[in-house]
Amino acid sequence: MALLALAGIAPAGANPVAGTPRTGVLTTSYTGRVLVTLRPAGSRRAHASTVRALLARTGGRSAGPVVPQIGLVTLRPPAGETIAAFARSLWRADPHVVSVSRERRFSLRLVPNDPALVAPETAAMAPSGTTVQWWAARQDLPRGWDITRGAGAVVAVVDTGADAAHPELSSKIVATISSDSSIGAGPATSDQAGHGTHVASLACAASNNAIGLAGAGLDCKLLIEKSDLSDASVAAAIVDATDRHVDAINMSFGTDGSQPAARAVVDAVNYAYSHNVLMAAAAADSASAAQPVTEQGDPANLLQPRGTGPDLAQGKGLSVTSATFANQRASFAGSGSEISMAAYGTFLEGRSPAGIFGAFPAAPTSLETGSIGPPPQPPCTSCRSTFQGDNRYAYLQGTSMSTPMVTAVGAVMRHLNPDLSAAEIIRLLKETAQRPAGSGWSPDLGWGILDGGGALDAARHVDHRPPVSTLTAPRSSRSRRLRLRWSGRDAAPAGVIASGVDHYELWRSVDGRRAVKIATTAGTSIVARVRPGRRYAFYTLAVDRAGNRESRPRRIARTRVLRRA
Repeated sequence: MALLALAGIAPAGANPVAGTPRTGVLTTSYTGRVLVTLRPAGSRRAHASTVRALLARTGGRSAGPVVPQIGLVTLRPPAGETIAAFARSLWRADPHVVSVSRERRFSLRLVPNDPALVAPETAAMAPSGTTVQWWAARQDLPRGWDITRGAGAVVAVVDTGADAAHPELSSKIVATISSDSSIGAGPATSDQAGHGTHVASLACAASNNAIGLAGAGLDCKLLIEKSDLSDASVAAAIVDATDRHVDAINMSFGTDGSQPAARAVVDAVNYAYSHNVLMAAAAADSASAAQPVTEQGDPANLLQPRGTGPDLAQGKGLSVTSATFANQRASFAGSGSEISMAAYGTFLEGRSPAGIFGAFPAAPTSLETGSIGPPPQPPCTSCRSTFQGDNRYAYLQGTSMSTPMVTAVGAVMRHLNPDLSAAEIIRLLKETAQRPAGSGWSPDLGWGILDGGGALDAARHVDHRPPVSTLTAPRSSRSRRLRLRWSGRDAAPAGVIASGVDHYELWRSVDGRRAVKIATTAGTSIVARVRPGRRYAFYTLAVDRAGNRESRPRRIARTRVLRRA
């Protein structure tokens, strides 16, 4: 029976703590709800029936997302009953219960502080020649945009919603879904915090529209998943985004890592990864230069678990930390073996403007009032910025800002080359990241700083499609020599560079017996010796330079060799 994550609520006699809890600088906030994971029921109807029976036996109340795909139900205890007592009754009530946990609420990855590709940055301390959106060129995004504009790629942003009326976002949103059950939350097309709007714009802000900035994914689209950042809400958003076939999911939030991840969030991450969706999460955002945080919390450490950062082949997604304009880890950003890579998340630390330029809601935000949390954040009193007469922009810094740049590039890679697995995209992003020549992974920047152009160029050179060939031969012949001819081509998705046919294998069957390979050649014809009175079948299998090998064709050339009169 599984131990309970987060709250240490376990069935009677079980040890609620496995090992020593990991500590962090943030405190854990709880929602007052309970997450219950049930064994797979086989159908939505069966799942619903199990839930009804569970509620009847325990007196619990349905209180949030229900996600049958991963067996999740969100409950509240009966009036007057403690969460611990309710948890014990859940364990006793039904053998289908796999896990019970007290639900936490995530914290946004943000350190608040006070467009764009060509406009000069006018801040007094900005280096000469610096543009407002300096991070695009520094991360080689224009080269990536030359490879593909990103049209058709979809990024899901699990966050505080988005100002859907913003000119940077209004043409980019394909759908909005809310799993935010907090009072006064409003629809997913609104963003009282400001965080989600800024994050969404860094991923996919409208491009080539003569205003503001261009998102890292240029013409990519957005699925807005508004969340109250509770475990159930986050799990539901990840599963919903996966079921809507997005290319990537951005999660610019996290916990302090002091408690194990909720089973629901673990299952949702596994669900997305098994459906080949790229995920990226913000690393910790509360370190100091003197004492960097090496525990990134979840979901970041679910994507890149402790000790796995230096291994290119490990991870179900990317844990993204922040780099400064000087290509160093930001003082606030997480460090350590859970770090996959970095992207720019701040400009001039300790000076103005410290943050990254992006879209911001028209209405006042909780980032500006300091009411965002938990934990409480200082008000961002000078982060809002007026650009070309429009005050719907802001400079914000944090790993929250770094992550959507990586997510968007990954989404465009997946859309450019749909044959790539999520694991391959993760590895390519790491392998192409910018780092000093000859160096590898480091605890400060992981595998290095995002190189969008390099990553997209690498993605278009990965050829997983086998070539095809067609062989022709006479239907009958009286000669002892047959001239066989064939042709081949190496197809690839639009935008992907095919490796090209390397060679052909020639296969022959005699009188219906098992075919054998009789030649391997780079040519496109051959003279084959045959014997009178026999029936032959010939086909070719093309092999390309990437090692992809054609499957046995259904259409086979057949020749009957006649005896001479």
